[in-house]
Amino acid sequence: MTVLQSLAYSAPTSIGRRQFLGVAASAAAWLPARTVWADLSGPAAVPSQIAAVSVEGKPVTLTGAEVKELRAALGGKLLLAQDAGYEQARRVWNGSIDRHPALIARCHGRADIVHAVQFAAAHSLLTAVKGGGHSISGQSTCEGGLMIDLSPMRAIELDSDKRRVRAQPGVLLAALDAKCQSAGLVTPLGTAADTGIAGLTLGGGQGRLMRTLGLSCDNVNSFELVTADGKVHVVGASDNPDLYWALRGGGGNFGVVSGFEYRLHPLAHPVLAGGRVYPISQARSVVKGMVDIAAGAPDELYVSGSILNASGDGKLPQGTYVAVEFVYSGDPSAGARLLPALDKLGKPLNDTIAAKPYVVAQNGPTGAAPPALPPGMGVYVRSGFAQSIPDKFLDAWIHAFQDGPPWLDEIGLGPIGGQVARIKPNATAYWNRAAQYEFIVIGAWTDHSQDEHNIAVMRDLWKVFEPFTQGYYVNTEPSAAESRLKATYGDNYARLVQLKDRYDPKNLFRMNANIRPTQA
Repeated sequence: MTVLQSLAYSAPTSIGRRQFLGVAASAAAWLPARTVWADLSGPAAVPSQIAAVSVEGKPVTLTGAEVKELRAALGGKLLLAQDAGYEQARRVWNGSIDRHPALIARCHGRADIVHAVQFAAAHSLLTAVKGGGHSISGQSTCEGGLMIDLSPMRAIELDSDKRRVRAQPGVLLAALDAKCQSAGLVTPLGTAADTGIAGLTLGGGQGRLMRTLGLSCDNVNSFELVTADGKVHVVGASDNPDLYWALRGGGGNFGVVSGFEYRLHPLAHPVLAGGRVYPISQARSVVKGMVDIAAGAPDELYVSGSILNASGDGKLPQGTYVAVEFVYSGDPSAGARLLPALDKLGKPLNDTIAAKPYVVAQNGPTGAAPPALPPGMGVYVRSGFAQSIPDKFLDAWIHAFQDGPPWLDEIGLGPIGGQVARIKPNATAYWNRAAQYEFIVIGAWTDHSQDEHNIAVMRDLWKVFEPFTQGYYVNTEPSAAESRLKATYGDNYARLVQLKDRYDPKNLFRMNANIRPTQA
């Protein structure tokens, strides 16, 4: 029995107040011994009626009595627009997303999630689920619906002897990496320290260790899932194996995950990691050289390339550059033997490749790219999987920076392969195992009066690159085109629809790269 199994319970369709208190006490047992809510002020009075929006986008009127009942049931806070903390809670990392949920359920534990889901289903409310709140695509919030906010749920429980870690859905990558590394262990996560583990893992979870250890979703022992009917399921290889298959890459389509249990792997030694930055005039030769290095690289090597605009606030003067990131997760001395191939790319303007702790390589600036974008900026991202990098693709890449806007932040290319490709495409919902590269385009700006204009510019820019790609990484953007979503899930798409029909036939969980049920 896994740790998650030992905490699981079968939730009835409706939980009374007395039942809830017992459940909440159990769920709180693995929360940190600290005050969860920084804001201790009382909530504002609940109006007699609250206007909301249904899953179909139609008006819904909630009574004050119904809202009060939900507020009383929650161990966490239920925020309305007039409540202290609402403005902060409704925000997501992407500042171009400015939405106002009618209700925000700040979940304290599993029982709160159950109550929130039941309330949403009973009133057919438009429902968004917020984990770490990075939400590049904005799908963690909604206009006029219910936001189920999991960000306060940040407990981590490490079992180093059994090499497993259990984490709640509000945990951020940096925190999980740090906890695991305290015991010389690791599970593969993404590349942005402020990303939440929940969205990352459910969408697959690509990162610097994927070539050796697989995707994040490949390293999950079990999930704890609240489905649209309000029931709680322990999901693993032997428990609900259909959901176990779907949650590994199928995104948030099947419910709200209240807990993850990951397998851990030894990684106590330093890693050879960092980046080299070159003049933009060398872009063509550097990118081609990076692709050649990646083609013959051992699994331990993660190497990626990008063209980027530097603001001048960091070590680089303002301008456009080409960069290569190099992370060798094996013995650093073995990684050093690969550096001569990198030397052939030319003399860099900046070189930060050195042996360093994994958490520094993972969470600190390596010099291969600008520092992580701060929250609140307008951001637009598109991505796609590619099998090759033809000259026309590279030409368009360079041309985008020659003629593009100054707020075009970065266009990057990351080879995949290794352990990711050794797992059969139909073994998990994540289909694109055979993809050679992921290509990503990022725009970022500070002037929100230009949000609509800049997004339109980015959409036009992406039209140039999309023909070179097939499918996309669902954690970067929720494509509205069903044809593109089908290319992402390939032969797995039909099975995902069948499971959606079974577990979420009314498409309550649609704020994602949505697998629509048959009748929706």
